Amino acid sequence: MKLILKWLLSAAALLGVAYIYGGVSVASFGTAMIAALVIGLLNMLVRPILVVLTIPVTLITLGLFLFVINALMFWAGSGLVSGFVVNGFWAALLGSLIYSALGVLIDALLERA
Repeated sequence: MKLILKWLLSAAALLGVAYIYGGVSVASFGTAMIAALVIGLLNMLVRPILVVLTIPVTLITLGLFLFVINALMFWAGSGLVSGFVVNGFWAALLGSLIYSALGVLIDALLERA
């Protein structure tokens, strides 16, 4: 049950990102649900591979390169889901930061429940 609730709240967070920041747009809540699922799958399957492959760069940048990887996952999600648009890398970076912050809030709320 918590997984479905987290998915719905992540979709709402994605709509929140689109509302807060103009560089990201989402066509509907259904599109947000699909995009949240795709971003979650990318973060689960592709992100760990990228993190391992970029360990030297991540160490040199003291971990800041992980923000770039998060932005790339967010941007890749927009490329895979029609109706979810991210206007370039910098929009993906800021959008992923907002989405991650909202995700932390969602996780904190679900821990209390």
